[in-house]
Amino acid sequence: MPWHAHLDLQYRRDPSGQTLLRHRHGGPLRVFKSLYPEGPAVCHNVIVHPPGGLVQGDRLEIDVTVAAGAHALVSTPGATRFYRNASGEPAEQRVRLALEQGARLEWLPLETLAYDGCRALNRVELAIAPGAELLAWDVVSLGLPAAGLPFASGCLEQHWDWPGVWLERARLDALDERLLRSPVGLDGQSALATLVLACGTPLTRTRREALLEACRELIEAHELAPRCGATCPNDQMLVVRALAGQVEPLMQLWQALWALLRREAWGMADQPPRIWSV
Repeated sequence: MPWHAHLDLQYRRDPSGQTLLRHRHGGPLRVFKSLYPEGPAVCHNVIVHPPGGLVQGDRLEIDVTVAAGAHALVSTPGATRFYRNASGEPAEQRVRLALEQGARLEWLPLETLAYDGCRALNRVELAIAPGAELLAWDVVSLGLPAAGLPFASGCLEQHWDWPGVWLERARLDALDERLLRSPVGLDGQSALATLVLACGTPLTRTRREALLEACRELIEAHELAPRCGATCPNDQMLVVRALAGQVEPLMQLWQALWALLRREAWGMADQPPRIWSV
């Protein structure tokens, strides 16, 4: 029988300036206790899915709401795994991120693993009020190339939607050789990643160009530079993308870019989630 799970995280800022979490869950989704490694203003949390993966018909729904002035950082202790699914309904993960005026959210899950034979849908939906800013990433590995288990069959659909600002859909079908192998597609790389800074208020030209220049300078010094680029598709978003043969160098680069954007966009020191060191 498929497992359906829902987790609702609601962050608010109290009169003292501390960000507090109120949460509800149904099914096998949990959140670890709140941590404050950089003081009371920023609440760090880790989402846990005890089964460890999704199979045919499973559905995970995660809602994160950050109230005005609050700041939350959310990560995971391990990869999201979409396992083999020979037939029937696809497995689905749906994430909704809603930021009220002046809120900040860092959505930093570890990678998504699309196993050979999976049928999966991975959706992220955004609602960002004026003055709010989201720093988020999505990292995907097709198959397990290091273990000699390529993505030879199956399909993963990726969907990002910020109504009126950004809409992106991708269908990664293992049988689509043109997409997976072509130099204008994934060029035979099995790992791909997107990092975004999404702003409810348009970036000024000066701020946009300064952030792009900083990102590009960091990228140029990294081994993935030939398959990585940063751009602003509109005046409310900065987007960085990269391809790689394996996830590890992508995560290394993404963590460095996260630290850079935290410093350059928000004037904050990098404070990696403790779970990244475990």
